[in-house]
Amino acid sequence: MITFDRLYLGGSWTAPSDPHLLDIHSPHDRSVIGQAAQALPADVDRALAAARAAFDNREWRNTPPADRIAVLRHFNKLREENADRIAELITLENGSASWFTRAGQPGLSRQANAYLKAAEEFAWEETLTPSDPAATLRSVVRREPVGVVAAVIPWNSPFSAATSKLIPALLAGNSVVLKTSPENSLSMGLLAELLDRIGLPEGVLSVLPADRETSEYLISHPQVDKIAFTGSTRAGRRIAAIAGEQLKRVSLELGGKSAAVILPDADLDAVIAGLKFGSLLNNGEACIAQTRILAPRSRYEEVVTALAEMVRSLQVGDPRSPDTFIGPMIRLDQQQRVRDYIEIGIREGARLVCGGPQIPAGLEAGFYVTPTVFADVDPSMRIAQEEIFGPVLVVIPYDDVEDAIRIADDSEYGLSGGVWSADVAAALAVARRIRTGTVTINGAAIGFDGPFGGFKASGIGREYGAVGLGQYTEYQTITY
Repeated sequence: MITFDRLYLGGSWTAPSDPHLLDIHSPHDRSVIGQAAQALPADVDRALAAARAAFDNREWRNTPPADRIAVLRHFNKLREENADRIAELITLENGSASWFTRAGQPGLSRQANAYLKAAEEFAWEETLTPSDPAATLRSVVRREPVGVVAAVIPWNSPFSAATSKLIPALLAGNSVVLKTSPENSLSMGLLAELLDRIGLPEGVLSVLPADRETSEYLISHPQVDKIAFTGSTRAGRRIAAIAGEQLKRVSLELGGKSAAVILPDADLDAVIAGLKFGSLLNNGEACIAQTRILAPRSRYEEVVTALAEMVRSLQVGDPRSPDTFIGPMIRLDQQQRVRDYIEIGIREGARLVCGGPQIPAGLEAGFYVTPTVFADVDPSMRIAQEEIFGPVLVVIPYDDVEDAIRIADDSEYGLSGGVWSADVAAALAVARRIRTGTVTINGAAIGFDGPFGGFKASGIGREYGAVGLGQYTEYQTITY
């Protein structure tokens, strides 16, 4: 059993204010796989005091960008060396299938390398050329760190969510308090161990697993200058209200209900193979999952049949098994939430093509649900509008391209989406008209050099690359 009985607070492993350790349970069979200390408001106070002192003494923020880049490059190397351990821990505590946690490790490297490249090319300080040739004044524009950052992340993809915030925040010279979910106390404990080895100055970084009440205490704290949050839209609205009242800087990566638009000429075999991953990654517990499948009426039943055959073929079971594609939901309440939505879909009149609310036979000890496909779904149905966060797909028919774009945009969300076509130019034309932050063509992977984030209720601000790095800086202009 893995135990973390101390908190990583201000760069040191410190006794928590509450010595009680939280049991961490396996979603597969509910067994206890570890124990970990949890932060309370008193621990947040200590972490923020250390972060503020570190920021005010200027050691890290005055470290040249090239040296900060070297420190974070060292971290990325350590993370790569521990990729197998990271994948194993997330599989144990999240129930994410091992194929997914292993496949995600190279993505973490690409994410980090994109930030490092952006930092190397970033305009940390530049002198502007006057617009008036006769002007004698000169302006210097500098990019300064925001200050103390509260980074708050969800449980579904903890390492990716953590590093997407930690790396740019630290590259920019900020101090950071990372608040993680209790469910991820083991993998985030390993993250803290790796970060402890890279030589950050005292006080610059804390990693605190904690519940929602402690999280709200953190983001409301007067010592926090910026909140960087990934999570539900409901929580994001609450955080935005707090940030607005206190004039804190804020970036929010929130929920999604992404559409996959299948154009009439698409190669259906390629579509189904791509949606297997694009719609059902991480057991469906992914904000970018393309769970609304928009199919042309001319091929509607063909799409429904092929999609259902694929979903029925998926192995559901122990996430540690290499044959498993879909593991359990992370908690009992999440399992019940997904099963409730399946019941809602049935009551709304959608056609249940495969799956259903029943727990898969033989897996009753864990938090499993049966992967499900609904057809004959009206875009107004709750299963087509609300984020389910599980392996539930809805197939919606459309009449023509205009109708497909209208349906794709008929959502409060706008995080991700996809277009499938044999004609890339036609797919690009459709993608440009959908109001969503990221669109992939024919199953392309999301890149890390360009900005990632959402339209509408899917968030504020962007992550990744130079744009993501800039979210952790303030402009200062000096004229002389």
